[in-house]
Amino acid sequence: MSDTAHTREPAAPDGLGISRAVVDGVTVVTVNGEIDHHTSGLLRHALVPAEETASRTVADFTGVDFMDSSGINALIAAHQALGPGGRLLLAGVRRPVLRTLEIVGLTTLLDCHPTVRDALEA
Repeated sequence: MSDTAHTREPAAPDGLGISRAVVDGVTVVTVNGEIDHHTSGLLRHALVPAEETASRTVADFTGVDFMDSSGINALIAAHQALGPGGRLLLAGVRRPVLRTLEIVGLTTLLDCHPTVRDALEA
């Protein structure tokens, strides 16, 4: 049985919603809305917590339908903050966002999985 703890960040005025849960020792950050220069700070804060909670983080992007370069920068910062022993995995990335990740080469750095469960089992 998995241990789960939840926290929810307030939605930004532009509508980005983020929640965080710890499942079996892995931080799962669920993101809903558009990631742009107005909302990327909230994403960065959620993916790079002040305290070290886990060496692996899964970002559930099922609810993200748009992401610009600000989101790319937040993902890179999160990857770097996890250090050499940590992993940032993406789950449920929709095709338009996945295409952006592919164009900038981020899919060679971050593993993308169809579902959160797949990412947790990776």
